[in-house]
Amino acid sequence: MATSTSSKPAYRDLSHLPHVVIIGGGFAGVAVARGLANQDVRVTIVDKHNFHTFLPLLYQVATAGLEPADVAYPIRTIFGHADNIGFRHAKVSLVDHARSLVVLEDHSELTFDHLVVATGATAAYFGIPGASKYAMPLYSLADARKLRNRLLLALERADVLAEQSPVTLNFVVVGGGPTGVETSGALSELIRIAIKRDGLRLDAAKVRVLLVDLAPRLLTAFPESASRYAKRELEQIGVEIDLGRSVIEVEEHAIRFSDGERIETAAVVWAAGVTASGTLAHDLQASPGPGGRARVTGDLRLVESSNVWAVGDAAAVPMDATQFCPQLAPVAIQSGRHCAQQILRVLEGQETVAFRYRNKGIMATIGRHAAVAKLPRGGVIKGTAGWLAWLGLHLWYLVGFRNKIRVMINWTWRYFDWPSGPRLIVADAETAE
Repeated sequence: MATSTSSKPAYRDLSHLPHVVIIGGGFAGVAVARGLANQDVRVTIVDKHNFHTFLPLLYQVATAGLEPADVAYPIRTIFGHADNIGFRHAKVSLVDHARSLVVLEDHSELTFDHLVVATGATAAYFGIPGASKYAMPLYSLADARKLRNRLLLALERADVLAEQSPVTLNFVVVGGGPTGVETSGALSELIRIAIKRDGLRLDAAKVRVLLVDLAPRLLTAFPESASRYAKRELEQIGVEIDLGRSVIEVEEHAIRFSDGERIETAAVVWAAGVTASGTLAHDLQASPGPGGRARVTGDLRLVESSNVWAVGDAAAVPMDATQFCPQLAPVAIQSGRHCAQQILRVLEGQETVAFRYRNKGIMATIGRHAAVAKLPRGGVIKGTAGWLAWLGLHLWYLVGFRNKIRVMINWTWRYFDWPSGPRLIVADAETAE
């Protein structure tokens, strides 16, 4: 009887190919790798997580609308079809430009012919005392799980206290951009449905969601008509809007404003902006660009470098002589694709081409039936039409067929009714208080 001599799959020897190291498995890093898949290069993606996270839907995980697995997908699985794409589960500690290598936290090294920095951004706290320690950002899956635990635990504890006397809970969301608007709307709906379907003995009128921003209106990147619509819709679902207010301190269970008011809080959600300061991108150059981002030339190469590139939120990508591209997912995806093309051009001995951002509009959802979408030419879609456009776009970019199906079913069900979602308090070493 014949038997197989080996059960191991056969792998191509790629050691002779140019090595491209991509630091970061977010939108930008994945876009670069996709552009290099099945090309004559050897690619290694390095990330401290072994999965890609769909950041625009983190707020739904935090407010118990989706499961963590619905917005995450293994990086190795994404590129299972491309034998020239590898993955290294690690964190980079420094980049040695002179020797063209990256040093990992375990002190091992990866040499590269080209390096792409796609490390994204982190929360910007603007030096406000206590904000980085006590406020809760929403920029990773761990952040979302930790925030969900905090929200649900606060409701459970309030339910116990309500046996003795009425309880007032204040949840404060800082930041009136898309993340703040989406989070506050979803949080208000979570509170209402938890009281209704979970039998919590709380007075909905005493459980407040307060959205605070220093700006004079919400969604400042949108036309004023969209801002007015968002404000009206949020107020209809119980969100209190407080504009033109400056936060001066965040305490463990309170927040202070410049006018002297102090509000006791069950949680402070921080959605006030992002920065690359504190990330690897900030340390690439002696003089980083705005917001700590890496300074790059028009073709996305690091200034004064021939083989180090930066893309997405990690890079100060020039839009024109005076402006930089916004830190948005479309910029990350487009710059990642462009970077891959330019690396291939360099390897083929061709001249590179400057990056040109194509504005495809921006969106923000407000609850489960409404959204606003600013079109590239300035028009605005609002209401159910905007919400359907928002759904379609997010499903299109969501990674993984299984995830697309699960999220689509979940959203369809929620459109007609709010089912018993994953309101689970799952405490572990990463998310426990």
